[in-house]
Amino acid sequence: MLDALFACAVMPTPPAPTPPISARRTQPKGAASTDQAAQVLRQFRLIFSTVRKHFQTMEKQAGIGGAQVWALSLVAQHPGVGVTQLAEHMDIHQSTTSNLVRTLINSGLVHSEKSSLDRRVVELYALPEGLKLLKKIPGPFAGVLPHALQRLDPTTLVQLEKNLTELIDRLEVDEKAAHTPISMM
Repeated sequence: MLDALFACAVMPTPPAPTPPISARRTQPKGAASTDQAAQVLRQFRLIFSTVRKHFQTMEKQAGIGGAQVWALSLVAQHPGVGVTQLAEHMDIHQSTTSNLVRTLINSGLVHSEKSSLDRRVVELYALPEGLKLLKKIPGPFAGVLPHALQRLDPTTLVQLEKNLTELIDRLEVDEKAAHTPISMM
């Protein structure tokens, strides 16, 4: 009896039959498997969910949108910054920045004044109410995704950029979206 059990334990299992060609998945040569694509899709969902939750928490505590919080934080860090420089810091279009600043001014969080050196230039300053608001909001103000990307090592970031470029090339993208803050999407 033991010999029969031992024989069963060491006998190789016959290979599974090959599925008929009609049952096999057809994919382009070199393409990722459906399982791999699903895993990456889950990773994107985790990233988007984390970003959304961060901005929702920030907006709930601040009473203003995530992009306004980010702009306010930059104005507080760079007193006297102009709209053009603020747009460059945020890597967004100047008209979008102007709209964000207008909202902050109307909310009494930021003050604008003409530069004493060049009257054509408008300088921005965070008001005490804006500074008070920033103290009660969880950071990072630019969002958790930019913060995480900045903490990656350069080699990983270069590889990630290369891989995302390849993915973007396979999508129909709106190039203007590249300069829209995630919190405004």
